[in-house]
Amino acid sequence: MHLTEDIKDYINKSVLCWLATVSSDQIPNVSPKEIFDCYEPESIIIANIASPQTVRNIKQNSNVCVSFIDILVQKGFQIKGKAEIVSKAHSEFSAMEQKLTKMTRGLFPFASITKISIQEVKTIIAPKCLLYPETTEEQQIESAKKAYGF
Repeated sequence: MHLTEDIKDYINKSVLCWLATVSSDQIPNVSPKEIFDCYEPESIIIANIASPQTVRNIKQNSNVCVSFIDILVQKGFQIKGKAEIVSKAHSEFSAMEQKLTKMTRGLFPFASITKISIQEVKTIIAPKCLLYPETTEEQQIESAKKAYGF
C-alpha cells in the first residue's frame, strides 16, 4: 500500500505521531514520537531517540500501529503495518538518517530507525465531524483553537 499525497500532507502537518507496539507477553505500549517522515512510497520512518521499550517490542513482534492527526482540523490517519529496526549497519540507514536528521538538526542523536511497511490505512476523523457533517474545516479549526487556548 502506498502513501497518498493526502497521507503525506497529514504527516507533514502533524507535530507528533503515536506508535503502538506489543510485547511478547501481549502487553501494549503506546509511545509518542516527534521525529518521523515518509520514506519510499510505502513506508514511514521514525527515529529511535529514547525508545528502548518500543525497540524491544518490535524485535519480538513486528506488528505496529502508528497514528497522527492535524490537531486543529482534527483529522489524520491510523496506519497498521510491519516494523523493522534499521541499525547503522543496514544499507538504507544512511538515506533514512539523512532525511530524519534534517528534522533534528543533529540535536537528537539516534542509533536506529523504525521502518514501518504499510499494510492498512484508516482515516481518523473527530467525532464532531462525524456527528455534525455540516461542520466546515474553518469551524473545526476555530473550535479547536478555543479548546486548546490558541
